[in-house]
Amino acid sequence: YDTCRHYLLMVVKEKIIEVLQLCYDPEIPIDLWNLGLIYSIDINDNETEAKDVHITMSLTTPGCSMGQHMANDIKAKVSALDGVSNVDVEVTFDPPWNPEMMTDEARSKLGFDPVATPKNEPKIDVEWE
Repeated sequence: YDTCRHYLLMVVKEKIIEVLQLCYDPEIPIDLWNLGLIYSIDINDNETEAKDVHITMSLTTPGCSMGQHMANDIKAKVSALDGVSNVDVEVTFDPPWNPEMMTDEARSKLGFDPVATPKNEPKIDVEWE
């Protein structure tokens, strides 16, 4: 039962992520998922067969006046998914968003370099004798 339930939750979460990739920051032409504004997606059972979804998100700046608009957009689109009954969207600034939270896809579209990942490869000596 746990394996089946876990699989169903993963499927629902993947559908939610697909929907979040259709929600955009009105000022930046990148979706909220790739911008790194979605901090968590919690999916819980309720009395019906549908799921309750709680999404925690942030905004690029605390003074962003479009926060409620984006939260409402997420709520409307995720609520339309089969198997979802209640959607709650919470906006937080803990931790504050920063550009390193973006995916490499978003970074590329906005002209940022990809996030450097440390490599544990041995240094190759390229000196000729």
